Amino acid sequence: MELRRKRAYDTVSADDGFRILVDRLWPRGVSKERAEIDFWAKDTAPTPELRREWHAAPDADWNVYADRYRAQLEGDSADALRELADIVRQHPRVTLVYAAHDLEHNHAVVLEEALRALL
Repeated sequence: MELRRKRAYDTVSADDGFRILVDRLWPRGVSKERAEIDFWAKDTAPTPELRREWHAAPDADWNVYADRYRAQLEGDSADALRELADIVRQHPRVTLVYAAHDLEHNHAVVLEEALRALL
């Protein structure tokens, strides 16, 4: 099983495999046809409060945000994370699709780590 990440604004490729949108909100300016999303895992995305806090303070410590998101995934979102892991197991290649601009400091990085720990 191969797990990848890709921005929603990048070109869809056959190499993406099963595409899972991992944002709570649909990416701006991306049509459903263009996105070619197979599953929308919005319940594993950061809560609106956590997302607003991160966007309000972009210079804040990434590790603090990541730790708070990990706690969410282990707490209120634990069932949704396990369900997502079950879906991922069913496909040889999965791409986690997200809208964030920063490729290294975004919730999809943390979510991928959490999924790998479950798999």
